[in-house]
Amino acid sequence: MTPLPLDLEWRCAAPADVPRMLEIQRACYGEAFLESGALLLRRLAAAPGTSWVALRAGRVQAYLAAYPSRLGRLTPLHGEFEPAAAPDTLYLHDLAVHPEAAGAGLGPRLVARALEQARRDGLRHSGLVSVQASHAFWQRQGYADHALAQARQRQRLASYPGAARYMARALAG
Repeated sequence: MTPLPLDLEWRCAAPADVPRMLEIQRACYGEAFLESGALLLRRLAAAPGTSWVALRAGRVQAYLAAYPSRLGRLTPLHGEFEPAAAPDTLYLHDLAVHPEAAGAGLGPRLVARALEQARRDGLRHSGLVSVQASHAFWQRQGYADHALAQARQRQRLASYPGAARYMARALAG
């Protein structure tokens, strides 16, 4: 892994970051996965303080969009965030690293930072949908396939193209 640059900064994602988040989306995903700027803004407003960005020289290089949820609940592709009233899970909806920052370990570091905060907030699990052959990456982060008990959640999972999988992990204290 490439050493972490000394000038790297971390902070919660803000509305001003959305244009760069959209650039990163376009660089990382196919057309089917691209989500609108208006949707990203609504998600940040729905769950403030749970999405993160990594910056180098003041420029966003990677982001992680997340929100408090319940184990086994997920957001459909292009869906609104639905923070749970009594959450037990941090749902990771989107992790993307711009290709110019590939190899610096930003993805795993963003995940670790978000999970650390989730533990402090008393959450016991984290869940996500693995897409675009990212299953092995998420396994390295401690996630495993997790069956969805509710038909509605299985329908939401089916909104993702390709071999999407719901994965979860426990957050040890």
